[in-house]
Amino acid sequence: MFTGIVEETGTVAGRAVSDKGDNLVVQADKVLGDLAPGHSIAVNGVCLTVVDTADDRFTVQVIPETLQRSNLGDLVAGDQVNLERAMAAQDRFHGHMVQGHVETVAFINSIVVDGGDVRLTVTIDSPWLRYCLPKGSIALDGVSLTIADLSTAGLTVALIPYTLSSTTLGRKQVGDPVNIETDILVRYVERLFEMDGDEDRYDLEIEKLRNWGYGES
Repeated sequence: MFTGIVEETGTVAGRAVSDKGDNLVVQADKVLGDLAPGHSIAVNGVCLTVVDTADDRFTVQVIPETLQRSNLGDLVAGDQVNLERAMAAQDRFHGHMVQGHVETVAFINSIVVDGGDVRLTVTIDSPWLRYCLPKGSIALDGVSLTIADLSTAGLTVALIPYTLSSTTLGRKQVGDPVNIETDILVRYVERLFEMDGDEDRYDLEIEKLRNWGYGES
């Protein structure tokens, strides 16, 4: 579990490519404080397992499925990536609930300076756009953001100076890909309403909700 609050940006130091996936080596500082093999870390919003650590870098394995569904396959040595360690149970819950399960890649189609912030608009496929709503949460390259506006083609987020300087979003250009993870709570609600028709599913009806205690004072 992650929160979408980037701890630092790391630098891709190298990658070993194979037909079973890639080993990605990332140079970092802060996140290495308590990182060990077997731990989870979000790289550009993708939850990955650490397989090795050194004084100034760590290695993660990226399977073909992840390479196809995210922008990690495009990374080369020298690229910057957003890093966040898994959330500790005692931490404050900043940002929003992020699983690190990237669903799709969107592409930046405009970057507009608007007063004290920057408005970044991305094009996103309609199957995923349905889970977005104004003032709702979205993770772009692992950064927890609030959706400022929606259109039939995509969404817009407003980036404050701190986000621009402390994540890779401040270095993005029009046409660049960004990893998208929509709000898991919205997807769970949709799934509940879909579950009907056989004994293994639940028909979510008003009367059942009342029987379960919802709506009672």
